[in-house]
Amino acid sequence: MVNYHEYNKNTLLNAKNLRREMTKEEIKLWNMLKNRQLMDLKFRRQFPIGDYIVDFVCLDKKLIIELDGGQHNEIQNLMYDKIRTDYLNRQGYKVLRFWNYEVWDNFTGVIEKIIQEAYE
Repeated sequence: MVNYHEYNKNTLLNAKNLRREMTKEEIKLWNMLKNRQLMDLKFRRQFPIGDYIVDFVCLDKKLIIELDGGQHNEIQNLMYDKIRTDYLNRQGYKVLRFWNYEVWDNFTGVIEKIIQEAYE
């Protein structure tokens, strides 16, 4: 049986590692989200929620932003993402998903969608 405190410690360590190893797309988006630069919204990155670590979350707005690479288009990952999103929705969060290429090809649109969802 897994000790809850040990599991939680591992989750926190995993989140810390993910913060150190962010993708280029995550870094680009984080540079816009950090320090309340976007509409004074406070975002956290690689943040644990339950058994999952989300890319970015604004706790005040209960808004999660996920950036997905091509591996998320594989059937097993699509199923995992659906289960994960359903769980996060049940916790009261709204989950926005963007493909990595959108960060490069339509960054303004990504930011506009985040603002729209945060203030909807």
